[in-house]
Amino acid sequence: MNVRTAIISLLVGTFVLVALVWTFQRRLIYFPAALTPTAVPSGVEAVSYTTEDGVTLDAWYLAAADETHGTVIVFNGNAGNRAGRQPLGEALRVNGFSVLLTDYRGYGGNPGRPTEQGLAADARAALAYVRGRSDTVPDAIFYFGESLGAAVAIGLAHDDPPAALVLRSPFTSLIDIAGTHYPFLPASILLRDRYPNLDLIGAIDVPLLVVAGTLDQIVPIDQSRRVLEAAAGFARLLELPDADHNDAELASGDRMIAEVTGFLVGNVPRK
Repeated sequence: MNVRTAIISLLVGTFVLVALVWTFQRRLIYFPAALTPTAVPSGVEAVSYTTEDGVTLDAWYLAAADETHGTVIVFNGNAGNRAGRQPLGEALRVNGFSVLLTDYRGYGGNPGRPTEQGLAADARAALAYVRGRSDTVPDAIFYFGESLGAAVAIGLAHDDPPAALVLRSPFTSLIDIAGTHYPFLPASILLRDRYPNLDLIGAIDVPLLVVAGTLDQIVPIDQSRRVLEAAAGFARLLELPDADHNDAELASGDRMIAEVTGFLVGNVPRK
């Protein structure tokens, strides 16, 4: 093979790779679980609400064990569904918070396909549902976002600030994450969904708790620290030593739950 043929082959191969990534990129971002969570655990209310673009979403609602401090809306990461977040919801419930465990379009048996714009609409519908409940304290609504869900929570908080915001493993932007895991691809050109967290967080002036694992292999902790540093209001960081992205300590570990509930209780509006 001569040099000219080798160069042509390289260019063709690069073009094919870029074309495949462009076409299937959302399959590299969103990983809905195949199974629908049909069994509703005891103490959980199956609810649904409809987005502004007509997608009806199923979710789970957990009423506070006693008098409620407020309501926490939980926005999932890019994999799994509400069933996997039930331990988190239960831990928040027994600590005095009502909890909405959301599922996005395409997740947990919901119709539709996930996109950045679609997930933003899903988040707005979740907030509208919570506000429409008679047992909701209007000024005591909190957002908890996990990884990709942190980006969804940031986007919602930018337009509709909560009483306080908890971000677990937030990244600076999807472009930065793509650059970390696929450094050979021009992510800034290819990506349709971008989630520019670092650009938005500076305009969100609410109490913020960032939770991150020091050994996170999916979202490097330096990105979570940068999100914290760019925040407009009071912000603090909980670092969990030796915790990776999907470890139990970050999902519903005792220390994480204690810190999160303490932070939320400390930011319940006084009557």
